Amino acid sequence: MAVKPLADLIDDLLAPALAAQGFAGRAIVALWPEIVGERLAARTRPLKIDWPRRRPAPGEMSEPATMVVRVESAFALEMQQLGPIVIERVNTHLGWRAVGKLVLKQGPVEAPVVAAAPPAADPALLARMERQVAGVEGEALRACLARLGAHVSQRAARHRADTAS
Repeated sequence: MAVKPLADLIDDLLAPALAAQGFAGRAIVALWPEIVGERLAARTRPLKIDWPRRRPAPGEMSEPATMVVRVESAFALEMQQLGPIVIERVNTHLGWRAVGKLVLKQGPVEAPVVAAAPPAADPALLARMERQVAGVEGEALRACLARLGAHVSQRAARHRADTAS
């Protein structure tokens, strides 16, 4: 059985929900901070892309889509002024003139969740895990399994410490 990357599985799961909002994939939503920058991404979220209903006639240029973006109320005026730059960045990311207009919807924007870096593995615990997986043939797989075992053990120990009373 072939192992599928987690990103492919996520794409398969999210595709129907994103398609309902006009997104061809998760790229714009997932890469929003890289497309518009951290400052804009902290105050905005792409909601959907409205594609034109009419198909272009042969030889006619297709109309660009309208991107709907949620923006914090206090930041709406600045986002309106930055609209042409955002459109250019989105189109550059997509590789074609897909978006021609931004529509701003004012409302609360949740702060992005920043995952804390996991603590470094205890060297003694990692060595114990490496001994436990010594029979695994592939070097890369063996190292991954040792790190995973150490991580699970540390997490279980933290959980026991948190719930002990």
